[in-house]
Amino acid sequence: MNLENTAMTRNVLIIEDNEEISSLLSMHLSDMDCKIEAALDGLEGLRLAQAKKFDLIILDLMLPSLDGLQICQKIRTQENYTPILMLTAKSSEIDRVIGLEVGADDYLSKPFSIRELMARVKALFRRIDVFSVKNAPSKDTLSFENLHINLEKRTINIEDKQLDLTAKEFDLLTHFASNPGRVFTRSQLLDQVWGYGHDGYEHTVNSHINRLRGKIEENATQPKFIMTVWGVGYKFNPELHPN
Repeated sequence: MNLENTAMTRNVLIIEDNEEISSLLSMHLSDMDCKIEAALDGLEGLRLAQAKKFDLIILDLMLPSLDGLQICQKIRTQENYTPILMLTAKSSEIDRVIGLEVGADDYLSKPFSIRELMARVKALFRRIDVFSVKNAPSKDTLSFENLHINLEKRTINIEDKQLDLTAKEFDLLTHFASNPGRVFTRSQLLDQVWGYGHDGYEHTVNSHINRLRGKIEENATQPKFIMTVWGVGYKFNPELHPN
């Protein structure tokens, strides 16, 4: 995808059981040249998410038949990496962290202003476009010793074994491997991998990196690939040269 695609029509799925909120979102997103589909319950929303390709899913947390967390988990386990903006009437930290942990890209608590929601949507679109242009290497595969990252298929192999990574774990690893030796703070990783609006949730980065290390490192306590820079953040081992 190149930056010119930002002017193209975006396909957006709204899964929200409040008809007034759904209609309001549809109206404003249509003004942004988005093509909208909407579902008023969780099962129908999941069916649409699985049946068609969308550029963004706006997902309410509390839904009839299937809640937003379950939908998000099912979407991500099926290797669907569509950005998800989660909406919820809950505002506690644990609810927000759970939403981010299961694969949501951003999180907005109700009541929210339309201006704030539109800013989040635009930031997600912008981050996706910039990330795909600036961070995707010119070749389809990144290889470091026995680690092989297929960017097109979004698969990771150690030796001949394919690893089961979540969407965010894959994005994190690709971000590091595309910038070997560069040190990223937790705040930078939240901004560049998770996107807009996650200040104060640096522990989410820690938990994802710990799980990622558990999958890719032979010894997670002495990592070879993703290294800790104490007091600063993390970096991909600069001594590992691409194959």
